[in-house]
Amino acid sequence: MGFLDNTGDIILDVVLTDHGRKELSKGDGSFKITKFAFGDEEIDYSLFDSTHASGSSYYDLSILQTPILEAFTDNAASMKTKLVTYENLELLFLPILELNELKSSVQRHSEGAFIVAVDRYTEDDDESSTTNGIGLDSGGKEVPGVIFGESLDRGGAIMIDQGLDTNQISTKQSIDPDLRETEYTIQIDNRFGSIVDAKGNQLELSYIDDDDIAYYVVSEEEATAVRSISNLTKANESPIAGPRGSRLAFKIKSSMDLNTSTYLFTTLGGESTLTNRTPAGDTTLLYHIDSMVRITGMNSGYSLDIPVRFVKFKS
Repeated sequence: MGFLDNTGDIILDVVLTDHGRKELSKGDGSFKITKFAFGDEEIDYSLFDSTHASGSSYYDLSILQTPILEAFTDNAASMKTKLVTYENLELLFLPILELNELKSSVQRHSEGAFIVAVDRYTEDDDESSTTNGIGLDSGGKEVPGVIFGESLDRGGAIMIDQGLDTNQISTKQSIDPDLRETEYTIQIDNRFGSIVDAKGNQLELSYIDDDDIAYYVVSEEEATAVRSISNLTKANESPIAGPRGSRLAFKIKSSMDLNTSTYLFTTLGGESTLTNRTPAGDTTLLYHIDSMVRITGMNSGYSLDIPVRFVKFKS
């Protein structure tokens, strides 16, 4: 990977992603490009100089001459932010994705990430008389930020709201249809877990790339994962200050490897402690692996990275 000289003509460097190359290699005539994206990761738009002494032709010269990265095929790393086009030139605000943590059931753990307990013993000791599980507090209530990665019928969830985060437009005003997300992509390391809806129903896997990153494309037609929040007007129902678009809610189901083995934990992770449900507030020693789940709006290209820690009881 390197930089391309951009001091002369404007360069457009285009490649297929690794997944696209895999599809092309089948050679059966089924390959067809249906979607593409543009990115401008390297550009610093603050270089626009409207006071340049040589006139308007030089206002954006520094931007146009910025060296750009060669296009690379790793879809997991390329183009975190994508260029989009809106026909309405009077837009003052663009939509964002924001983590909704207004209820304890969708809050992050006090450790700063969502904690996925990968088996029943780590969740709640499989409802036995011992008290090493970290999913319940000393009073038997679910601990905010702990996702029950095996049982799925309890524990926390992850909730993402989309809309215009401004108090200059009333929440009662409908969001522009062109700005509303109706479809999302969820990316997760396939070695660690899979995506289910808030009720524990498995979502359909779209594909797994060569880096073992699983992609789930979920739309509003799948009411179990995506729904409208445009009718929510109370401040305590969404962190979005202005018109709301849609809401994505899901849980993470632990993989069989994490559920039944410690190999990936000892290879890729470390050890830490969390408070268990004993009245004395003792701690449980855990294996852990830190990861990220990325959410991307298919309409806007806006992405949000969610920190996730997978944990398994050790002692």
